[in-house]
Amino acid sequence: MAKSLSPDLRNRVLAAIDGGASCRQAASRFNVSAASAIRWNALRRRRGDASPRPQGGDHRSHRIEAHAATILGLLESKRDITLAELKQALAERELAFGVTTLWRFFKRHRIRLKKRLRMPSSRIDPTS
Repeated sequence: MAKSLSPDLRNRVLAAIDGGASCRQAASRFNVSAASAIRWNALRRRRGDASPRPQGGDHRSHRIEAHAATILGLLESKRDITLAELKQALAERELAFGVTTLWRFFKRHRIRLKKRLRMPSSRIDPTS
């Protein structure tokens, strides 16, 4: 993902615009695109400043979190359920989530699904 240009550079371009230069002239002077200078100027008029907004992050987990009670209820009813089985059970309730989405849900909630208990160590064939 590309990084946003620094607030310092944005402020210098906007100061040049305030000093009487056009957006295109200011952009040329600071070696940025004219479209960026125009956007920053419009952003400053609309928002009051032209600082970059945060990038990245989670934008979709709210969809599955809205059904957390249903998912956790299915998990309680059948503790050894696999992610594929859970996906199928949710599909029967007309909820469509991928296996990876379910895995991330469990990771966020610190839920680990172990299929069996750890085997006792063998006296005949020890493992390290």
